[in-house]
Amino acid sequence: MDYGTFSGLYTGFLIVIFIGIIAWAYSSKNKSSFDKAANLVFADDEAVKPSADNKNAGANL
Repeated sequence: MDYGTFSGLYTGFLIVIFIGIIAWAYSSKNKSSFDKAANLVFADDEAVKPSADNKNAGANL
């Protein structure tokens, strides 16, 4: 197997992987989990506030 054949096979393999990732990303069965992840930025901040007794919560000035 020479370099040209190996390079062609490797490129074909990468194209198949790329198409697989695109198909997975646009799959309708993943839509609900992606929508849920997209809305995490709008989640209530009360759930992620650090507690007052956390010594690593901020700078000690």
